[in-house]
Amino acid sequence: MNKIFKRAFLPGLLATSLVGASFVPAKPASADEYILQDLGIGAGAGVVTGAVRGRGSVVNNAVKGAAAGAAVNAVHGTRRQYQNRQKRSVVQDVGVGAAAGAVTGTILRGNTRHVVGDAVDGAITGGAINVLTNGKRQ
Repeated sequence: MNKIFKRAFLPGLLATSLVGASFVPAKPASADEYILQDLGIGAGAGVVTGAVRGRGSVVNNAVKGAAAGAAVNAVHGTRRQYQNRQKRSVVQDVGVGAAAGAVTGTILRGNTRHVVGDAVDGAITGGAINVLTNGKRQ
């Protein structure tokens, strides 16, 4: 049965994925020139929130915070108007940070036991990036 499945469905699945991937318009990653600053703020905020909560190692918390910082930077880079690129949205930064923190924490740990705490860490990281960089970029 396994060989029948492989021979019948795998070629069609492969052809479908190749055609679908070639017709989807791809937008390049839109990180701006402040990516390293956001990574640093994110890593620092991740270490601090991890220490306050007493969860995880310093390295894992720094990686989780840096990933949230990179995600916040990437989403902020998709804004097209100059005024929107200069002024950050706190709701957007906190939401993206929370989502990135939850996903990264789940990947690092391999389970979903502390996903809410990871989301809180990411939200605080996104908020810290917003507070420290809002309106200060050209």
